[in-house]
Amino acid sequence: RGRMMAASPSVAGGFKATGLSARKGEEIMDLIDLFSKTQYRAKEVTPRMESIETCCLELFAKDYKYSVIHNANGEVCGHYPRRIVFLEYECTDVDRDRFESTVQISKLQDLVNRSKLARCRGRFVCPVIFYNGKHICRSSTLAGWGELYGRTGYNYIFSGGSDDTWADSEEIPEDDCGVRNGDSQLFDKVRGHDIKLLRYLSVRYICDLMVENKKVKFGLNVTSSEKADKAQRYADFTLLSVPYPGCEFFKDYKDRDYTAEGLVFNWNQDYVDAPLTIPECFTKNLNIDWAQYQSWDLVEQTQNYLKLLLHIINSDDESGLLVHCISGWDRTPLFVSLLRLSLWADGAVHSSLEAAEILYLTIAYDWFLFGPNLYLFKFLFCFIIFFFCFNFLKHIVSEKFSAVKKHRYVPSRNCFFFKGRSLCKCRFVISYNFSFLRKKGTASSPQMVVWSKQNPLDEQLPHPHSEARSSSSSSSNHSEHGITRTGSSPLAVPSRRCPFPSERQARLEAVREIFLAAYSSTVGLKSVASSPSGAITGLLEQFARGVGLRSTNTLV
Repeated sequence: RGRMMAASPSVAGGFKATGLSARKGEEIMDLIDLFSKTQYRAKEVTPRMESIETCCLELFAKDYKYSVIHNANGEVCGHYPRRIVFLEYECTDVDRDRFESTVQISKLQDLVNRSKLARCRGRFVCPVIFYNGKHICRSSTLAGWGELYGRTGYNYIFSGGSDDTWADSEEIPEDDCGVRNGDSQLFDKVRGHDIKLLRYLSVRYICDLMVENKKVKFGLNVTSSEKADKAQRYADFTLLSVPYPGCEFFKDYKDRDYTAEGLVFNWNQDYVDAPLTIPECFTKNLNIDWAQYQSWDLVEQTQNYLKLLLHIINSDDESGLLVHCISGWDRTPLFVSLLRLSLWADGAVHSSLEAAEILYLTIAYDWFLFGPNLYLFKFLFCFIIFFFCFNFLKHIVSEKFSAVKKHRYVPSRNCFFFKGRSLCKCRFVISYNFSFLRKKGTASSPQMVVWSKQNPLDEQLPHPHSEARSSSSSSSNHSEHGITRTGSSPLAVPSRRCPFPSERQARLEAVREIFLAAYSSTVGLKSVASSPSGAITGLLEQFARGVGLRSTNTLV
């Protein structure tokens, strides 16, 4: 396979406000304004939303031949786009080695329809980025028994007593039926279709961003995850547990005047039980001290996780990646967007798009059209993580995040899978309190390194970032402001410090500048009353008015 080459510097020249860029900038402002006030519903599409859908298709068509997964009126998933793009191959340069998908769209549509119940809120595994012949996918986590029984019962009743979701399902052997209860048989069928979809898309790596093994509300498990599947149905995949704080934590980011430096998540909360688990073949090649992950601030944690994802998609020429959190609409689009923009900055994807165009596509497709179906309070938090995503681009301009390398690591044969079956016969490496204990694992699992919570004795020791540690949960969120703030607004359009920035840096800075300008013109800088936080307080107040939380009168 050939390597993607970076786009020519002429693309970087399109950063200036040409007529096209100016028009696209206005469209970006309209898009952000709509996103701040309206949640997308596939069955309630307005003409304004339809024009956004059409624009996304046009932008995809500039670089790719694509097919459409049909989701008219949200029949498959109510908060996925009506026309889901499936990228088949690049079509921009006939002389360049072409990476082409072997997936048949009709079979993919069928697998999607059958697997839709397997995941939380019906947010099935969906390919969204096509990179070097591999699909990068997004979804929610696995549905729990409550949601699964509710959805299957609903479908049965409203289909007149029949549901073809399970038609042509593989029969469970009689011996298994004798020992499995009804729950296990239902999970076998539903998750079996999910696994078929993953294999059909050649997804091998599953990156789980949940800080929990299972989401628990009112004492009940409301969702599950691949790593918590008791029957180990996903044992043939490489599962990475990379816990990342959810959107509620970003209230602390807002309270600190949108300063991510020094903001550390409180990993000692009761509901946080997912350890950091990464295959050893990846931990050895990134020069990152993963054992210190609980001391990383929000910037370092996001940087290191992005490095990991980029390393994964570049270490295997055949296999794709799935990224998901719980519902797939805050942490998931954060990392999907960072992946798309980082690869674009290297010229590896969407190579013909200008900065304004890739920004529009990322906001519209990765955030708005796959957007949250949330009550208003939580939607506000999602909008904060949305701002964090594009403001964070300043932290990944370095070539350390580039996917275009002179030398690319290829994992040893012990880490390879063949036709969905692992050839690895290694052992687990389990760590508790950062001390390593060896333990035998399944024969099909690659060698893993697991980091989990500190034990109570170690918690008495002073923490290197204790003054900046933040506590965040669904019931309470607060920050300790031990870090000195810079006092500058993140909405200020940045000036480039380096007189000769790299092409990657110039591209990402251009995207960030366009975003901040559009954001400040719509949501951010319409402050109605002066306050210590200045424009930042105005940003939230304007948003609150936009979604109806506050009246338009002067706020006290």
